[in-house]
Amino acid sequence: MRTADPEPRRLTHREAMSRATGLNCMTFRQTNSLPAAVLWDMDGTLVDTEPHWMAAQRRLARDHDLEWTDADAHATVGKPMAVSAGMLQDRGIDRSVEQIIDMLVDHVVDAISPRIPWLPGAERLLGELAYARVPCALVTMAYSPVARRVAAAAPGNAISVVIAGDDVTQGKPHPEPYLLAAAELGVSPADCVAVEDSLNGTLSAEAAGIPMLVVPGFVSVPKAPRRTFTTSLADVTVETLGDLITAHS
Repeated sequence: MRTADPEPRRLTHREAMSRATGLNCMTFRQTNSLPAAVLWDMDGTLVDTEPHWMAAQRRLARDHDLEWTDADAHATVGKPMAVSAGMLQDRGIDRSVEQIIDMLVDHVVDAISPRIPWLPGAERLLGELAYARVPCALVTMAYSPVARRVAAAAPGNAISVVIAGDDVTQGKPHPEPYLLAAAELGVSPADCVAVEDSLNGTLSAEAAGIPMLVVPGFVSVPKAPRRTFTTSLADVTVETLGDLITAHS
């Protein structure tokens, strides 16, 4: 999925990567210091879905009489789903990677269908960004069935672009997911802000040249230049995100 109804023509992979790397990219530096766009990780950043993914992994392992520890689950955070499925397969689950992914996705879709588990401050901030007409993209290694449900529930139709794990050829920490998101929105990566909770996601956004805001997650992200940290989205405003653009310009 890329955009809400009506859906425009999707960029080809070559077009998207060409735009995002500056070969055919529209630079969009807003004069009021707002970011051109905010590119959001999903699990553990906007929504509290990491526990659901971990529960799905444990259930699958248990159904096959295998042990799956918290350390095993934490090792999958921020990584492409094929990596997580491969770890479960290596542990002894006699299913294809695709079948394992389908089982994990089905579990999480069922878990979040009654109510999207927004993290504190997430709904409010998305609504404020929609009011300020700052476009948002969801950039996640979760697959489209989960990502679409979260995006559709965003207040004010704030999330207009979704780049999911099944939309890319190379997942985080490769920059492709974030470059594609910026290209789909028609903005320069340097004029955006990325919000992440994992090291792989942070490395992906940084490799794409995007200023970073890091929120707490299951796996801590080390401090480094050009990384800004916050304790919660409840403490973040549209102006906070704009300040990141100013600080890195």
